[in-house]
Amino acid sequence: MSRARPLIAVVGSGRPDPARDAAAEAVGRGLAEAGAVVVCGGMSGVMEAACRGAAGAGGLTVGLLPGGDPGEGNAWVDVAIPTAMAELRNGLIARAGRAMIAIGGEWGTLSEVAFALKLGRPVVGLDTWELARGGKRVEGIVEAGDPAAAVSLALEASSVSGAAGAQPG
Repeated sequence: MSRARPLIAVVGSGRPDPARDAAAEAVGRGLAEAGAVVVCGGMSGVMEAACRGAAGAGGLTVGLLPGGDPGEGNAWVDVAIPTAMAELRNGLIARAGRAMIAIGGEWGTLSEVAFALKLGRPVVGLDTWELARGGKRVEGIVEAGDPAAAVSLALEASSVSGAAGAQPG
């Protein structure tokens, strides 16, 4: 029997925003309490808040960093992986997660969502591209009404999308 914990990608804007960051912190906490590993870009904004929430609940966080210095990640990243790939790391983040939770976001988030959907990964959105962009929806994102629903949907989808730690794609 596998002891592997599901890896769930959490993506969103690197710019701090109190409302989005509160949601991301709650998502990180919820994922950690459920035994999932938070995988993100390891920097500020949504990424930092999700890591802070997970760390506060005793969870494990992984940051796939844009630069080559493992010290550039936020203070709550447990495992810092310097990719030296800048935005190209977004594909690695999408591939690493069995499911993805997108919170708010800008163009980088949209690229992560696109990679995840292309790979067949479930994507759960909290005030992200399907809601916040003038009615232009990204097909394939499952809308969540709050952080707890986002965590529940992502965990449920992750258990369906791969067996015992397997990552599709």
